[in-house]
Amino acid sequence: MGTITFLLVLSFLVFFHELGHFVAARYFGVKVEVFSIGFGKQLYAKEWRGTRWQFALIPLGGYVKMKGQDDTKPGLVEAGNDSYNNKTPWQRIVILFAGPFANFLLAAILYFVIALAGANSLSPTVGKIQENSPAMRAGIKEGDVIIRINNTEIKTWEQIGKTIVNTNGALSFLIKRDGKLLPKTIQPHVSDAKNIFRENIRKRMIGISPAPKLVTIYHDPASAIGYAWDKTIESSKMIFQGVQKLIQGIIPSSDIGGVISIGKVISDASESSIIALFAITALISVNLGVLNLLPIPALDGGHIMFNLYEIITRRKPSERVFIYLTVAGWIILASLMLLGIYNDINRLFG
Repeated sequence: MGTITFLLVLSFLVFFHELGHFVAARYFGVKVEVFSIGFGKQLYAKEWRGTRWQFALIPLGGYVKMKGQDDTKPGLVEAGNDSYNNKTPWQRIVILFAGPFANFLLAAILYFVIALAGANSLSPTVGKIQENSPAMRAGIKEGDVIIRINNTEIKTWEQIGKTIVNTNGALSFLIKRDGKLLPKTIQPHVSDAKNIFRENIRKRMIGISPAPKLVTIYHDPASAIGYAWDKTIESSKMIFQGVQKLIQGIIPSSDIGGVISIGKVISDASESSIIALFAITALISVNLGVLNLLPIPALDGGHIMFNLYEIITRRKPSERVFIYLTVAGWIILASLMLLGIYNDINRLFG
């Protein structure tokens, strides 16, 4: 069942990505010859409105084939206003960007649905308290529920950390203990900590950790839009930073996961709840959007760079350079995929 869920989720994400390219291409009058979910041997196909819609044997991706577009033949010229290569560079950039944009849009839609259905977060309930910490000196106890910090209403544990980090000086806490509301004044101290990338940082802290309790936050449609926007931007930044840290060597290459890891995460989420499945699908969708915008020649981001080059220099890159860079891009992508699979196997049997 987990494998079926993984393939369905992946196919859905690929469909949405390619649908972005398709819609933009058709908007500019470009003929889309093939819309494929999967690669390799065709399993099923249907002609509709001039496009062959198909499922292929290897369901780990997909593509749209537009008239006048062939990575192996960058100099290809096909006559007609419905040809991709006859569109202006800006129009081609919009077509290329539409795929990743569709992934961001899908993530936002999923986060919006999650917000309406009830988003689970850690409760603002205090668990462990560090010895001699500001919280202990202020009299905070295990089980206290933090209701407000200064003028900020607290509903989730995440809000506590953000509020402490983004303020200065002493903080006025309102806590709930045994049904009573108690005011507390706490002066955070700057301590050593680690961020999500395991880098050593220093930040304002009060020395508390959360209790293992969840709270479900329900949003009205207006606040759900804000929640969806914030989560999509936050996820995008996290993945962009993750790629940057990987290139810098801060994140070890052994942390790269492949299709096995993705499949396991999706399978685990599907067994937990539909909301958990939506959340992980949204995150993977953002991941696909970000990774496809990287300036690697075989990806959308690489093709966008070629078109920006044409806009700046008023000429296309040479066919030889285009082919060499595209082949190099495919080698990079294949290497990363193999590394991910190798790491997955090591985690399973190591």
